Amino acid sequence: MYLTSKDLENTERLRRLNLINSVTGIKPANLIGTVSNQQQTNLAIFSSVVHLGSNPALLGFVLRPDRDAGQHTYENIRESGFYTINHVHDGFIEQAHYTSAKFKREESEFEQCRFTEEYLFDFTAPFVKESRLKLGMKFLQALPIELNGTLLVIGQVEHVVVPDEAVDEQGHIDLSAVNDVGISGLNSYYKLEKLAQFPYARPQTMPDFSAKTDA
Repeated sequence: MYLTSKDLENTERLRRLNLINSVTGIKPANLIGTVSNQQQTNLAIFSSVVHLGSNPALLGFVLRPDRDAGQHTYENIRESGFYTINHVHDGFIEQAHYTSAKFKREESEFEQCRFTEEYLFDFTAPFVKESRLKLGMKFLQALPIELNGTLLVIGQVEHVVVPDEAVDEQGHIDLSAVNDVGISGLNSYYKLEKLAQFPYARPQTMPDFSAKTDA
């Protein structure tokens, strides 16, 4: 299959949506937990969490503030200034997926999808107890992406919870050790498997790839 931008424009909406959401490959699956000033909790699945920097430790994610899940999440983040990012594991994929349903503002996805609110470190926002790798985030800023009306929400990592056995001496986290899953498109989930780990890449320590290219 070969498509131009014009072909994509003329593609049926749902097919185009699935194609473009899949072309990036496997994306992280995370549940973002928030709470309003009225103590109304919200939980929504996102596949757009990205690393923005290590010092300070910054992460970003993209949301649509005009959609129910994005609106409730963003409103709560703006009110409280905090949120949590909780990895999705293979034991609760279906529950996590259905947090994207259009629940009413007063209906908590924690309750509707049978997740447990967990409050740690006197942190304002709720963590997902069922998740083994979770982050407490402080909201810093939201950058508008004017081309499609989305926002890049940027936060600083305040708390990290991860099992000791999943972290090696250099600080690498083995996501397969916590049974993490990834997302392709909007509704296809994949199991993660660690295949290899290489040293920091430097020109002077490059392996000889000629045998591979000649084969």
